Amino acid sequence: MNEHPRLTSLAHGGGCGCKLAPSVLRDLLAGQPVAHAFPQLLVGTETSDDAAVWQVDDNTCVIATTDFFMPMVDDPRDFGRIAATNAISDIYAMGGRPIMALAILGMPIDKLAPEQIRKILEGGREICDEAGIPVAGGHSIDAPEPIYGLAVIGLCHPSELRRNADAKPGDALILTKGLGVGIYSAAIKKEALDTSGLAEMVASATTLNRVGVELAKRADVHAITDVTGFGILGHGLEIARGAGLRLQIDLGSLPLLSRTAELAKAGFFTGASTRNWAAYGSEVTLPEGLDDWQKAILTDPQTSGGLLVACAPEAAKSVLADIRAAGFPLAAIVGSAAEGSAGITVI
Repeated sequence: MNEHPRLTSLAHGGGCGCKLAPSVLRDLLAGQPVAHAFPQLLVGTETSDDAAVWQVDDNTCVIATTDFFMPMVDDPRDFGRIAATNAISDIYAMGGRPIMALAILGMPIDKLAPEQIRKILEGGREICDEAGIPVAGGHSIDAPEPIYGLAVIGLCHPSELRRNADAKPGDALILTKGLGVGIYSAAIKKEALDTSGLAEMVASATTLNRVGVELAKRADVHAITDVTGFGILGHGLEIARGAGLRLQIDLGSLPLLSRTAELAKAGFFTGASTRNWAAYGSEVTLPEGLDDWQKAILTDPQTSGGLLVACAPEAAKSVLADIRAAGFPLAAIVGSAAEGSAGITVI
């Protein structure tokens, strides 16, 4: 047995690019009963939010999520770190504070050496330590492709819960991290990304979105979601649909990782990017003459991407300053929300 195969060579996809296309997911969930019989379930599947939320009492909500995927990097420790950061992000995106995690592990044990699998687990635990939570257990199976992630539990006060449906007309939109993770991962798959580019991508994807906890304490922050596998357009649409608003995204204001445009122009983008556009393109208005590489950035699946924040327009500069001070130097105001048919207009 080759004890050290490239992790990405063992998977047909990687990171959040593995997610089912939004249209496929909607078809699978169509007709599923809405949990109206459970009034304490504040957030379920209705508004495509990042996690489920159950209100325990007047002061406490429990937030629950799970997220896992196949590797989009070859270093097993980095794979574990990225997957864990991505899973915990769902709690932060709801305005919650994570309290514990359970590991989800599926590994081709005939292809990977035990030390590689151990490093994946160690990477995940390292990020959980950084988030201040234990990995309290988990479940593992023998699988044909490597899979790792977490189920995460968090808490928040009901007043600090942030849902997609709570964005308001006039809100400014802020994105906290640069786009391009899927484009970078496509370059990795073809061994076309240098070490500095890889380091930049890993640094972004392993930065915890813990700023969401503090943002949710601000009454002028109305909605938060994390931008992952459906790209900036797909997750923006979740806010647009949930709140019944028309979002305007300024293409020129979107923060990018340093080589995103260069790599996109060279044709490095994932199949998930194409599937994303096919799933929701009818709800998006693009400017005339937009190049394919620019559209690829808009639909690029982000693995452990940033938060998309909707806040009162008069608070936008203050919120942006707080986000940058929390360790997100690329954060930028990228658009606004307005009354109108649910969807997105890119300018």
